[in-house]
Amino acid sequence: MYATEYKRKFLVVIDETVECDRALTFAAYRVKRTGGTVVLMSIVQKPEFIGLGVEDVLRAEAVEQAERNLDTRLARIRDIGDVKVESVIREGEGAEEIERLIGEDRDIAILVLAASTGNEGPGPLVTHFAARAHALPIPLTVVPGRMSDDEIIAIC
Repeated sequence: MYATEYKRKFLVVIDETVECDRALTFAAYRVKRTGGTVVLMSIVQKPEFIGLGVEDVLRAEAVEQAERNLDTRLARIRDIGDVKVESVIREGEGAEEIERLIGEDRDIAILVLAASTGNEGPGPLVTHFAARAHALPIPLTVVPGRMSDDEIIAIC
């Protein structure tokens, strides 16, 4: 049984894809209706070793881009209104960092991803977590990437 202060969190991975907005819309409207928190997670890839100091510059640029992506999504959530939000930036491999955060934050109750709209398949994170759903300690929600905001809001 969870303590009374438990508030379920919806984890959404933030990047520059259109699908990211589908997952964000679902999580934000679900939280608005049922309570909880949306956790926005941006993952920065570790730069390859190129030369002294170059990795630091590449890392700083990647973190700045991640912060801009988060700011854009935070503004979108503010427009939705009355949604509690946390944000996290991690450095590393996507799936590994997502699993690590889920293990560290026991209030994260649902991982929300959106499927790609392209012909290449649902996307690397959806493919990874769908194949490992049995090993996840929380449910995985996959939002179809082609759903409109109105369609997503209607099911939340």
